[in-house]
Amino acid sequence: MRRLVTRRYLAAAVATFLVLGVAGAQQQGAQAQQAAATNEAEISIQNFHFMPETLTVKAGTAITWVNRDEEPHNVVSLERVFRSKAIDGGEKFTAVIDKPGTYNYMCAVHPHMRGQIVVQ
Repeated sequence: MRRLVTRRYLAAAVATFLVLGVAGAQQQGAQAQQAAATNEAEISIQNFHFMPETLTVKAGTAITWVNRDEEPHNVVSLERVFRSKAIDGGEKFTAVIDKPGTYNYMCAVHPHMRGQIVVQ
């Protein structure tokens, strides 16, 4: 009798684990589809870094930099494709890149801050 209860408990635990795993995978898939459908991506500016440092997107994606530092920063494309004004803490800058390629950028205020966007 004890073995039967243990097996049922184990079967119920495995079933619960599988259901939660499938639900989590479906949620992640839905989030990825939603991001793809909206063609939006975000880069955080924090602790004097661009995060992620390299971002890969599809052509036509709206890329938004959000300054989470207290210091102002800007975003300057080395290929002269986009350039922001000074972005104060809490402010945003958005650019859309339509041509595939690799685009390097930096903060002209803090030249050690560099990032890259790969457009496919």
